[in-house]
Amino acid sequence: MTINMEKPYVVGMDIGGTNTVFGIVDSRGNVLVSDSVKTQEYDKVEDYVDAVCKKLLPLLQQVGGAEKIKGMGVGAPNGNYYNGTIEFAPNLPWKGIIPLAAMFEEKLGVPTALTNDANAAAIGEMTYGAARGLKDFIMITLGTGVGSGIVINGQLVYGHDGFAGELGHVIVNPEGRQCGCGRKGCLETYCSATGVARTAREFLVQRTEPSLLRNIPVEDIVSKDVYDAAVKGDKLALDIFEYTGTILGEALVNFIAFSSPEAIILFGGLAKSGDYLMKPIQRAIDKNVLKIYEGKTKLLLSQLKDADAAVLGASALGWEVKE
Repeated sequence: MTINMEKPYVVGMDIGGTNTVFGIVDSRGNVLVSDSVKTQEYDKVEDYVDAVCKKLLPLLQQVGGAEKIKGMGVGAPNGNYYNGTIEFAPNLPWKGIIPLAAMFEEKLGVPTALTNDANAAAIGEMTYGAARGLKDFIMITLGTGVGSGIVINGQLVYGHDGFAGELGHVIVNPEGRQCGCGRKGCLETYCSATGVARTAREFLVQRTEPSLLRNIPVEDIVSKDVYDAAVKGDKLALDIFEYTGTILGEALVNFIAFSSPEAIILFGGLAKSGDYLMKPIQRAIDKNVLKIYEGKTKLLLSQLKDADAAVLGASALGWEVKE
């Protein structure tokens, strides 16, 4: 990370299916100012870029203007680092291939790099968080979907096309749930926040025991409700975490066999479920891990402050942007 005294700040922007959050970050990883727009409100990407810039420009003024910015980093679903494009993102309103980095560069006059949201989280964790000093780790983001950023030998794995590391789309059950990607049984249909809500709905139908979750209209249940019920000792909610954690742990065992990471770092709303999720994951890892890897891979939680994490992760890219 090279700090240029004339350009002491970077912009970080995280594009989620629901919200887009952006902020200005200093070299210590402090988010100085931030704002957001609703991603889904803009059917045309041009309108979306305008809306973001309208809110971002005043923030830039607060720190002395665009000339104080070294670069901007964007984390986005299906973001391609090589081309600065978002390509065929199922959870975003804009279809096809969107040259987003170029669009922002043109509007703001700030060099912009873009990567997939989970890669951004991994870079953030390496720059400011739990992965400082780690050369080999896997970042798993548990949000609307399941994303991953794979770091091997200190470098993010992009593959030959910029799209390596879609571990949320390994198939854990070939006859399983329909995924937004068009296939069946992807990990993210079970272990994302959305997947947890789906499991809750299935369990409520299949089982008869009383549960606090029965007080909520079934189509309104979100993963946070499952967590709140688990905290109160609700058996059904605890079983949902057990089921989710077991599936995730079994998948992580395969990822360990692939790159033997020093750590797997969990990030995102669902990771805040703490032991309710971590314990079943760890049990599934211990039960299924190959003998040579036993006890070698640490399971960690992200150390980035939740509110800032996505922005920080993306901003870390901004320090490296080529002018």
